Amino acid sequence: MIKRAANLYADCLVEKRSNEQFRQLLAAPGLSIERIVSAGQATPEAEWLDQAQAEWVILLRGAARLRFESESSARKLKPGDYVAIPAHCRHRVDWTTPREPTVWLAVHYAA
Repeated sequence: MIKRAANLYADCLVEKRSNEQFRQLLAAPGLSIERIVSAGQATPEAEWLDQAQAEWVILLRGAARLRFESESSARKLKPGDYVAIPAHCRHRVDWTTPREPTVWLAVHYAA
């Protein structure tokens, strides 16, 4: 069955909220695509993300800094920048701009 068309930017938060918004757009065996909307959020200072699946992420709107445990400094991301993150590669979001929504598209897949 073909589902109704939707808009990736619909319902993006405008004001700062305490939590990011996560919306799953597609799920299939070994694959998940989600939209993430940040507004000034970051991974807590002492925490690292360590995911069982690989991830490909692209920044569509806003600005962010993404840090990998194996690197000495964070990567600055602007719209259009993307990165492939291997499974169990420890990383964190150091910063997202609070001035506008930062919109990410994340593709999680079995590697």
